[in-house]
Amino acid sequence: MNTDKSNIKVWVNGTFDVLHVGHIKLLEFAKSFGQLRIGIDTDKRVKELKGNDRPFNNQDDRKKMLESIKFVDEVVFFDSREELINSVKKYQPDIMVVGDDYRDQPVYGSEHAKELVFFEKLPEYSSTKILNYYKK
Repeated sequence: MNTDKSNIKVWVNGTFDVLHVGHIKLLEFAKSFGQLRIGIDTDKRVKELKGNDRPFNNQDDRKKMLESIKFVDEVVFFDSREELINSVKKYQPDIMVVGDDYRDQPVYGSEHAKELVFFEKLPEYSSTKILNYYKK
């Protein structure tokens, strides 16, 4: 049985603003399929999606933190939905991994992946919950 996964391309994208165990489990799961590229939202896009008080960590810091995780092979930025779709299209992943909360929603770029795999999110972990806890 051939267990070489070096030629299997895996894509994950997200904000990855405040890293937590849920993110690590997601990345470990995604990496189990092959070479992992992560697309992260730019600071501008995070503000548009989550409000002016986000991101908590700037895009360069988020990229550096992700690159330091052993499951991650590469990190790239995207600034819009179109840029996300084009990045996935250019990468042509074999597998795109997303949280199961997207099961009944459109997954942008997934049409350019051979397979869409859902990760069962850990509800006890959330960047928003963490940030709200410290706002108290």
